[in-house]
Amino acid sequence: MPNVDPIADSAAAEKSPARAKIRSVEELGLIVARLRAAGETVVLCHGVFDLLHLGHVKHLEAARREGTVLVVTVTADPFVNKGPGRPVFSEAIRAEMLANLEYVDWVAVNRSATAVEALLTVRPDVYVKGSDYADAGADVTGKILDERNAVEEGGGRLVFTDEITFSSSTLINRYFDVYDPPLNAYLTKLRDRDVLGDIMKLIDGLKDLKVLFVGETIIDEYQYVVPLGKSPKENMIATLYQDREVFAGGVIAAANHAASFCKEVEVVTCLGTVDSHEDLVRASLKPNVRLTEFRRQGKPTVCKTRFIESGYLRKLFEVYHMDDTPLDGWEARTLQRLIEGSGRSYDVVVVTDFGHGLIGPDIVDTLVKNAGFLAVNAQSNSGNLGFNLITKYPHADYVCIDTPEARLATSDRHGDVGEIAGTKLPGMLTCDHVIVTHGRNGCVTYGRGEGVSLIPAFTKTVVDTVGAGDAFFAITAPLVASGAPMEYAGFIGNAVGAVKVGIVGHRQSVEKVPLIKYITTLLK
Repeated sequence: MPNVDPIADSAAAEKSPARAKIRSVEELGLIVARLRAAGETVVLCHGVFDLLHLGHVKHLEAARREGTVLVVTVTADPFVNKGPGRPVFSEAIRAEMLANLEYVDWVAVNRSATAVEALLTVRPDVYVKGSDYADAGADVTGKILDERNAVEEGGGRLVFTDEITFSSSTLINRYFDVYDPPLNAYLTKLRDRDVLGDIMKLIDGLKDLKVLFVGETIIDEYQYVVPLGKSPKENMIATLYQDREVFAGGVIAAANHAASFCKEVEVVTCLGTVDSHEDLVRASLKPNVRLTEFRRQGKPTVCKTRFIESGYLRKLFEVYHMDDTPLDGWEARTLQRLIEGSGRSYDVVVVTDFGHGLIGPDIVDTLVKNAGFLAVNAQSNSGNLGFNLITKYPHADYVCIDTPEARLATSDRHGDVGEIAGTKLPGMLTCDHVIVTHGRNGCVTYGRGEGVSLIPAFTKTVVDTVGAGDAFFAITAPLVASGAPMEYAGFIGNAVGAVKVGIVGHRQSVEKVPLIKYITTLLK
């Protein structure tokens, strides 16, 4: 390792030579500038390096031959887009493993979603990537072109190695117990069937679809508090306010999930004239989502305020702000005209029915008559329990509800969920495609001619369940409409749900590229 770095901590180097190689990206920028001024040729490699293997070793050896100094940056834990449970090894361990390689001179943890910032800061002479990135058109992330531009902006060049390759994900899946035995057995069965290509085609097949979402807009407000204890003078719990977040949820969040996968998305919804939150709603929409809304006079946009213990994100209680009386005559006719004008021009009409007064019998009738493919979720929640059952829809092409909602609709408290999904619900609704989500147990799918399948859940690490079912439904609806086998739709839906339960509120939507990377990680 060339000795031209005045920043180096000699005491640290004497105690742990490998750890002394690990610096911040900013420090590496200064180090590399001095190295280049001294005539060294600096090479940079970047990646996750979750499980260091022979393929990595060959790749790094080849990279070292491109120059005289090898710098490696590793993706920080929060930016490893391989789904729940990854990375297996923390950023500190991954960095130290690399630093222990003799021919690696410097290592840094890159605290950014891409390598672009590191490339602009470090400014290497050579940036080395593996052969699987040589075809820019095959890069699902689309980042390789940005990385090429960044390295060339600093006067460097991009080089691809042609060494033996392995997959960290494949090795982890085969030799590490990262999944529960039932899930591992299921994933092994899918890998043996080599279904990854088929699932990727199904996801890619959504890119030209036009989707219409109909449902209530809900403002999800999170009030972060610290519980103080019971008030000495009142029979209540006191809390100390810490922070607040407000999200556009309900049908807006559902449409945003679909926006990354589908060409065109329209939302038909209502806002109140009191506390409309219109600015928030419009600012939250993805670029390819169009909002068509009407106003309910004298009523608020539905808002649900949740008070959350800030340390562990435990929900303490919630307050509904709404007027859930049914639409009046003018309001109902307005919504009917909007559905009649748009329904048949879309590949699928997705109804997110939260049971807060928007969708009554006349609207149901209009939806059934005017949707080419009708996908429905009728939610049971604290504000409508027992009064918003899926059975209000006499027909649907696809129904997606959770297990408690399915039990309520069929008056079956203890029966087998597979029988409910595959026999009772299809008969009651005239519906050929049903998915009943089952929380930690995954989901049960039914398709006429396909039978019933049980897909286990992919993660037990849950940050926030709000909106997870809506995300599942928003992506599986266009999949089912496009002819996806129900087992595959359920598999993709479970992956969507696993990603979504790791997101607080609606801070982010489920995006196509991270989902593809997660599914690829599962099935390698």
